[in-house]
Amino acid sequence: MISVSNLSLRYGKRTLFEDVNLKFTHGNCYGVIGANGAGKSTFMKILSGDVQQTSGSVAFTPGERMAVLKQNHYEFDEFPVIETVMMGHKQLYDIMKEKDAIYMKEDFTEKDGERAGELENLFAEMDGWNMESNAATMLSNLGIKEEFHHKLLKELDGNQKVRVLLAQALFGNPDILLLDEPTNDLDIDTIAWLENFLADYQNIVLVVSHDRHFLDAVCTHIVDIDFSKMSIYTGNYSFWYESSQLALKQRSDQNKKLEDKVKELQEFIRRFSANASKSKQATSRKKALDKIDISEIKASSRKYPAIMFNNNGAREAGDQILQVEKLSKTVNGEVMFKDINFMVNKGDKIAILSQNSLATTAFYNVLNGTDKDYTGEFKFGVTISIADIPNDNTEFFANKDENLVDWLREYSGTDADEQFVRSFLGRMLFSGEEVMKNVKVLSGGEKMRCMFSRMMLQQANFLLFDEPTNHLDLESITALNNGMKDFKGTMLLTSRDHALTESVANRIIEITPKGMIDKLMTYDDYINSADVAKLREEMYK
Repeated sequence: MISVSNLSLRYGKRTLFEDVNLKFTHGNCYGVIGANGAGKSTFMKILSGDVQQTSGSVAFTPGERMAVLKQNHYEFDEFPVIETVMMGHKQLYDIMKEKDAIYMKEDFTEKDGERAGELENLFAEMDGWNMESNAATMLSNLGIKEEFHHKLLKELDGNQKVRVLLAQALFGNPDILLLDEPTNDLDIDTIAWLENFLADYQNIVLVVSHDRHFLDAVCTHIVDIDFSKMSIYTGNYSFWYESSQLALKQRSDQNKKLEDKVKELQEFIRRFSANASKSKQATSRKKALDKIDISEIKASSRKYPAIMFNNNGAREAGDQILQVEKLSKTVNGEVMFKDINFMVNKGDKIAILSQNSLATTAFYNVLNGTDKDYTGEFKFGVTISIADIPNDNTEFFANKDENLVDWLREYSGTDADEQFVRSFLGRMLFSGEEVMKNVKVLSGGEKMRCMFSRMMLQQANFLLFDEPTNHLDLESITALNNGMKDFKGTMLLTSRDHALTESVANRIIEITPKGMIDKLMTYDDYINSADVAKLREEMYK
């Protein structure tokens, strides 16, 4: 168990947390959520001992082992991959290293023999003889092939390193597991494996993630950081979000009778309890929801940007949208995609997938005209107007020396006055003097909100999105998701956000070095299809 008592953290006059009292118990997975800058990662660092709180205490059940997903991708560069994973169980690893060091001594003494015997007993009791094979299995489950297991970590690419460090955190069944953004840079198959692993995990897990589907799949509770306070709510992210929105609606409805509000909340809990039966954590989650105290449900102070891609001012799209024929792209001798052929229909919302994120970005760069070095051809219909969110928006801000108002006015038309632009920025959560900030100093999330503002003002009927949830908090992701669902035009999208892709896309196209797969189905149907799995295996063989 973890017990947090009267925890406070202050930086000068700024208070991040104040008088936090929480308990985390075994068998539960806690999703830590909060706006950007609320202190999610800092709280995890307090638990791990990397950050010292201003006041209060954190206590752990004696003897319990904690594992943390490392954020420094270079810390273990000089170690073999398999050894890096085994280092995740520090006590067992230290026993192994001390034992090996004794056996390598030339002047082996009787005392050394006694110590070696003690270590051998400890090693056997802790299942040390299966240590390496267990580490190898963990690596294979996370997509690291056996040929890489004995290479130095620095020889692996960034995506592979992330998987090795995740394997290190998961190794040896730790009593407490702290995971900060564990799905970053993982493909859909590895994320699915991790979801199943954590859903069956019987110890304490705390996870920070912007992936709503992942939080729904693994979490039994949500830890919400709001107003410098932290509260634990029973249920997954969707339950927290829907209940907080319902509470907000009820709070604004002053005329509604108290008994009507209670009845509405009880029906809401009943519906979510029934849905919980579909989860791997069905029993514990359903029992917890059945016992929930209605007074737990509170309105959130979260603010959601108004992301709405209305194309009322755009020209009506004709029947000819986009035709792609034998499109191929190679970068430095590596085939990104080859012989891509498809036709986009009016109203299609197509998710473009690939195991290689560089391939999807290369594909979008061809379509938006940034990259001219390709073979094959594509043609947009004469009625089509295009707006895009690129994977890298650096060029839109790096050489600009202007405030937000002047930056956005460039995309607002010549007759747009300052009040109109300020009002638009206000809807995107830039208020007061914030609109006078220089665009060079904006955070990643603020830049993305600017890019969505630019796209909305373009009033296009065909939208391109390459990883649009990068740098966004959960509130902005939710608003973006709703805006994409409500858009009446046509779009191509690539996103690691499972919930967004599932709720928006009606067609899936996966591009590979050997060709493509094109299926008129939802994302969940695609990844769960046995027929598609066979095709994908052949394409990536």
